[in-house]
Amino acid sequence: MDKLDGIVELNQLKTDTYINGNDEENHLTATTYNSGFQEAHDTYNALSAASDGKIYYVLSSDQIHVGGKMYLYDPRTDKTEFLGDLTEICGEKDQMFVPQGKSHARFFERNGKLYFSTHVGYYELINGMDRLPVNPPSGYKLYPGGRILSYDMQSRKFENLALVPNGEGMVSMTMDRDRGQIFGISWPKGNFIHYDIDKKELKDLGRTSGNGEGGEPGDDFRSLCRSLVVDPSDGTVHFSTSEGDIFSYNPEEGRINKLEDINLRLDYFGKYDPTRPGSMGYNWRKIFWYNLEGLAYGVHGNSGYLFRFDPKKSKIELVRRITSEPSAKSGMFDQFSYGYLGFQLGPDGKTIYYLTGGPVYVDGKRVAGQSEIAKGAAKGLENLHLITYNIPEGKYQDHGPIFYPNGDRPLYVNSIAVGKGGEVYALARITENGITRTDLIKIANPFKRSIL
Repeated sequence: MDKLDGIVELNQLKTDTYINGNDEENHLTATTYNSGFQEAHDTYNALSAASDGKIYYVLSSDQIHVGGKMYLYDPRTDKTEFLGDLTEICGEKDQMFVPQGKSHARFFERNGKLYFSTHVGYYELINGMDRLPVNPPSGYKLYPGGRILSYDMQSRKFENLALVPNGEGMVSMTMDRDRGQIFGISWPKGNFIHYDIDKKELKDLGRTSGNGEGGEPGDDFRSLCRSLVVDPSDGTVHFSTSEGDIFSYNPEEGRINKLEDINLRLDYFGKYDPTRPGSMGYNWRKIFWYNLEGLAYGVHGNSGYLFRFDPKKSKIELVRRITSEPSAKSGMFDQFSYGYLGFQLGPDGKTIYYLTGGPVYVDGKRVAGQSEIAKGAAKGLENLHLITYNIPEGKYQDHGPIFYPNGDRPLYVNSIAVGKGGEVYALARITENGITRTDLIKIANPFKRSIL
């Protein structure tokens, strides 16, 4: 439903059509997998590497008749395996609800279990915007709300832990593994959700920003934060808003507080009207805690700036643009209107891996995208680049664009996982025999590759 007109056709033009001088000669090759879900749609964030060495992921559905599906990939066998249908896992099989179409969160591991949440994938187009359905198709009932789930990696059993209130999905989630606390933001209204695993208690702390993505553009509409971060020293969780404010919540205090004397309204990030859809505004796009320095590292979508966030010192410090080299040279913002979620600390605990965009050139001219777009989607065609940044060394490296063996490029990539061997995984669009689906791709360890 958010496919840019002509983007698939353009993608059929092969690699050598888009080489820009010498900048992209040394490219990476991605192996594609077929998980067996032909209807799989664009998938965001729901991909993680676990302690058992396997890669767990959810493929989304935007269809009314089928839910999202969870899989694992085992690097030892080089095989994918189906684990369950989200709607069935949530106990809603044959109940004719708008289905559990996706997960919008990474998996968080604790005591042998993976914790994650579900989200709606089927939308109703209302006044030109994708909305939570209020008029489901004949025979179907309204979306019942997302679920907080766990998966036991040994027994392979799922547990349905909690229902997100008000019939909303869970658009972002994080976890304090040490204390067994789960935090998230619901969609579309943007309520802050807190679930205590041991007490089996869920709290709804209310709205986080305007009326969220259920609001009216130009009035109370606000793009919602897609990534929350926990300070492990005291269990406080932090999130941003499209206005650029940063908020904190500590379960022991039980209330949400706005951080004073600090915000994300930085000139380098650009200028945004938080009441308008089409960007994440001043929100950070993705963020994680970095234990070695006792603070968080995040990236701002659109501008692609890497920054440090120290909540105890109330300090934001820009590090550098972590966009691709061709993007930096051309001055291009992210072509995906929300920025990229494929941003994660690697298994060495000190290297950031980032999947981001890069401009496409034809006959020496950059292929321009749309100047404005009203939702999270691609403004134009771009190459996918793998960036690494070693934090202690301050070493940035663009490993080049990524292509499939047939010359096609991965599209709509908003997820990342790094395996124990340094291989990089993502979920991307794959076109085979004229049919496009979203599925797992794998890139060999970029530090061990041979130059192509």
